[in-house]
Amino acid sequence: MMIHRRLLELAGRVWWPMTVCVLMGLIVSGTYIAQALLVAQALTELFEGSADGAIRYLSFALIFIVLRTGVIWVREVVTTWAGGLIRARLRDRLVAALADLGPAYLSHARAGAAQATLTDGVDGLDPYYSRYLPQVVVTVLVPTALVAWMFTLNTTIAWVLLICIVLVLTVPRLQDLKLMATGKQRWQAYTDLSADYLEAMQGITTLRSFGAAERRRDTLEERSHTLYQDTMAELKLSLTESGMTALLVQTGTSAAVVLAAVAVGRGEGGASLMFLVLLIAFECFRPVRDLGKAWHAGYLGITAVDGITALLSAKPTVADSGTSLAPWKAGTPPTITFEDVQFSYPGARTPALQRLDLTIRAGRTTAIVGRSGAGKSTLVSLLGRTHDPDVGSILFDGMDIRELRIEELRASLAVVNQHTYLFNISVRENLRLGAVDASEQQVEHACRMAQADEFIRELPQGYETVLDEGGKSLSGGQRQRLALARAILRNAPVLILDEATSHVDTAGEFEIVQALKGVREGRTCLMIAHRLSTIAEADDIVVLDDGCIVQQGAAVDLRGRPGPLVDLLNSQEVRV
Repeated sequence: MMIHRRLLELAGRVWWPMTVCVLMGLIVSGTYIAQALLVAQALTELFEGSADGAIRYLSFALIFIVLRTGVIWVREVVTTWAGGLIRARLRDRLVAALADLGPAYLSHARAGAAQATLTDGVDGLDPYYSRYLPQVVVTVLVPTALVAWMFTLNTTIAWVLLICIVLVLTVPRLQDLKLMATGKQRWQAYTDLSADYLEAMQGITTLRSFGAAERRRDTLEERSHTLYQDTMAELKLSLTESGMTALLVQTGTSAAVVLAAVAVGRGEGGASLMFLVLLIAFECFRPVRDLGKAWHAGYLGITAVDGITALLSAKPTVADSGTSLAPWKAGTPPTITFEDVQFSYPGARTPALQRLDLTIRAGRTTAIVGRSGAGKSTLVSLLGRTHDPDVGSILFDGMDIRELRIEELRASLAVVNQHTYLFNISVRENLRLGAVDASEQQVEHACRMAQADEFIRELPQGYETVLDEGGKSLSGGQRQRLALARAILRNAPVLILDEATSHVDTAGEFEIVQALKGVREGRTCLMIAHRLSTIAEADDIVVLDDGCIVQQGAAVDLRGRPGPLVDLLNSQEVRV
């Protein structure tokens, strides 16, 4: 039997749908047993010359057959319902785990592998929980009860049935360890292949531009064929086990009938014993045969458990141990202070930020500039607690952000990234991601502030237009203005602009810069940019290099003073 400890632990969250499936399985088995007993009695009556008695018992048996038809239909409905509920609960838990792990985990995990785990892996666990485990319970209870009853009729036959049932449950499973090992390897190959296919689709433009599309296709086809061959090899081994199960079932049934015939011949029982043994032996092995069918359905789930377990057992890079609520609102923004902050990425030889002391004053706009790798993106990731500093603290109005609940901290931040992501939902739903209760008037006001309202109304269905995945049908400037409107609608006291104009042309940049003038009011704004026209709007400028501050001060002072800022602007090498 495939009983996996980790899967049993997960089953604790879906135990009651499984219990319903067990009950339905027992009721179905009960109708089969009742039918067997009635048919055995009918055959006995017929053997003894009582046709009326046989008809009477067969009539009762027919009632149970009809009843079982309805029960089986109900069982399938319940099983489907339980399977859907189990899938939903497991996926909710996996998605919640991914949300807790955050971008630090997703930056190292392959999207295609995570997608395969969330979809095919969970789909594989559905039959494991809704069919296989309930059938395990039925297989333990029903044959045990029937064999125990058989001991009251004939001890020898009962022992033969018991031994054969044990053999059926154990001998074919001798190959399970091998199947499990190869199955896990096949699942790993499957998730890797899924990730590669997704990557190829996402990078198809690059593959075509370099003439590599056909080579990549050939590689994926070869790996797909290898996976197919491995799957067929597993299937052959599985079918061998099924044949062995069928052989042992037939052997056990035949042996029990032969012993019953011998007992009747010795005068140790009448014809009723023969008929009872024949039909009850069949019912003893029915749950075992059904377990074999459910085994094949649950096998995928057991092989996918490592990926699911790895995701559920992964630890977030930061602990959500804070208990405080954020007192800041838009209009009363906090002063942000970095005190002696140092941070290194795992495996890095040098720190990304080194003993950083920085104050971002409340209600002002501070531009962070520097060449690529200077530490600007790291600074932003620490501010949102994607990571925590190795040394030092980050304070909001003197409060260490680790004292805040992560949810509260992130509710205080509105971020416009350089790579805006828009979902395959309506414009309005995209805008409400961070403010689900926003009214239509608030949504449209935010869009007017971001200078996005005009182009939105020109879309086919206006605010109800469903966007392509990633917002690919929109220009870079339009996507950025939607991102800005989304940040405005969030109404957070801290606004982070992470190269918000890096992927738009000069005209688009001008529109966004103009929109930002009104948006920054009443907020502490952190602006990461590389264009002079963007940082010209800043009140203060901080220049980073190799994780250290090399220049800082009021924008009006630094722009006219020779130094690192002027050098960067002249060389056009300022990066996020």
